[in-house]
Amino acid sequence: MSLGLTNNQIKLIRNLQQKKYRQQHGLFVVEGLKGVQEFLASDFELYQWFTTDKSFSANAIAISEKELQKISGLRTPNATLAVFRIPKEKPIPSDGLIVALDDVRDPGNLGTIIRLCDWFGVEHLICSASTVDCYNPKVVQATMGSLSRINVVYTDLMGFLKGYSKDVFGTFMNGQTIYSEDLPKEGVVVMGNEANGISSEIEQLVTKKLSIPRFGKLQETESLNVATATAIVLNEFKRF
Repeated sequence: MSLGLTNNQIKLIRNLQQKKYRQQHGLFVVEGLKGVQEFLASDFELYQWFTTDKSFSANAIAISEKELQKISGLRTPNATLAVFRIPKEKPIPSDGLIVALDDVRDPGNLGTIIRLCDWFGVEHLICSASTVDCYNPKVVQATMGSLSRINVVYTDLMGFLKGYSKDVFGTFMNGQTIYSEDLPKEGVVVMGNEANGISSEIEQLVTKKLSIPRFGKLQETESLNVATATAIVLNEFKRF
């Protein structure tokens, strides 16, 4: 096990909190033992591994708690931090169920949606260019390791949907209730922005509009959180 943390390592890891440096270096940070273990067990390539627990691995660099605080993005650092290389995006197949995100901005929401894809067996997630970076440390943390198993692709969402031959589903207040629909095993499910929902441009490409009905007596809740809505929608698609 190597010892110590150099100034260059501190500067690099701190810089990886920002998207431009992640893109420049092709690297991202994973914190916490569970997350690090998930990525170590995947196809992701390890770049560097730091830990305050000298019993972890001969491949890790032993550092002090004070050093860990210097490189951690967490208020309470969690014993270990690793840097992995950002892999090349894999092509999106035309079969199976695919989730697409239209301008989802909140890191917690994206992280939760990635976990949901992992839970429900959706292997491919398409994101518009304006959707938050999946290698944002807050997103990585929220995925709890699920990012290591989901192919996340950033692309021109309109261009992709225009070339897609199967049904495109989207959630709207005026759609058909999802509980009465016969949902297929294949298709794209589009989830929209936290404040504005699915954009008008993408709405034009949706072939089947769905809604999640409200059951409250007052019917005053305007909308569901996008991650919560994704959980409900995927559950219905996978129920049979």
